[in-house]
Amino acid sequence: MKSPMADRAVILDRDGVINQDAETYIKSLAEWIPLPGSIEAIVRLSHAGYRIAIATNQSGIARGLLPLSELLKMHQRLRNLVAAQGGRIEMIAFCPHAPDEACRCRKPQPGLLEEIASRLNIGLTGVPFVGDSMGDIRAAHAVGAVPYLVRTGKGERTLASLGEDENRSLLEEVQVYADLDAAADALLQSGYRP
Repeated sequence: MKSPMADRAVILDRDGVINQDAETYIKSLAEWIPLPGSIEAIVRLSHAGYRIAIATNQSGIARGLLPLSELLKMHQRLRNLVAAQGGRIEMIAFCPHAPDEACRCRKPQPGLLEEIASRLNIGLTGVPFVGDSMGDIRAAHAVGAVPYLVRTGKGERTLASLGEDENRSLLEEVQVYADLDAAADALLQSGYRP
């Protein structure tokens, strides 16, 4: 049986939402640099009782640009930074595949979100998914989660593409914020409970 808080969750994309993104991929721990206010935003959500999960495409592994050991170091650094302020990240799910592998876990496919739901025993309907790309929006849409778009990372480019005909239907369901800090503020002020 699920606890009353079981579905009070927030799912986050990583690159461009929590940390700086790069067109050439984040390939090492030295390149993994948190965006201003992102760690504190995660901590605030965690302190408020939200279960935090991260869903991130990491095709640099399949491309031979990013060793798995380096990715795990980045994720441990992220967990440590959040834990140092009393917060907690419950799960980090990542897709290591290249786009042409046609896997089910690479966003915009819903596999990562489904994995999070299964492992955390939560429903996804109405759960906020904060991302910066069209893939994040489409993955959220596929499982009934609520897409939050941040303007950091690829966010501005994604926002511009939402005006295009093939994406216009998604525009009205996307909530747009300057960054993860602002998205967290909105969630905390709304008293969101799915």
